[in-house]
Amino acid sequence: MKNRVLIVVDFQNDFITGTLGSAEAVSIVQTVVEKIKNCKAEGYQIYVTMDTHHENYKFTQEGKWLPVEHCREKEEGWQLHPEVRELLADCPVYKKETFGSTKLALDIRNQNPDSIELIGVCTDICVVSNALLLKAFLPEIPISVDSKCCAGVIPKKHKAALETMASCQIKII
Repeated sequence: MKNRVLIVVDFQNDFITGTLGSAEAVSIVQTVVEKIKNCKAEGYQIYVTMDTHHENYKFTQEGKWLPVEHCREKEEGWQLHPEVRELLADCPVYKKETFGSTKLALDIRNQNPDSIELIGVCTDICVVSNALLLKAFLPEIPISVDSKCCAGVIPKKHKAALETMASCQIKII
């Protein structure tokens, strides 16, 4: 049996309908739900990342560049979107205070996967960051991003991030 991994990146309320939400993120919800259901049925190992901030956010490097409070731990905006919350309840969650999770990349490397696929938001920030970290930690493992299950801050940046990942030998599907 193949050891396939799906990573659901930051599919949290604040990035879909909250303070940093967008029409594009709302438009992919049902596609993401179906993707997760299909991957679960096919036996994928599923991991979840959650952008996680605290009271000191405005003093962090990210907070200085993006002074918009979002994903404060335990608040509604930090929660996974309600349509995926139950589907992902039994999956390992990686809270991260920045764009990518080196802990996730190390843990997945130790799982010796056959392939890795990423979905989620925002394509041009956290999806691309995690995809490139994984590519650096696992250069010989096929990594893909399902573009239909991702949304960027704006469509132009979504497209640019997909092009960047493709340039780094990440397959865009």
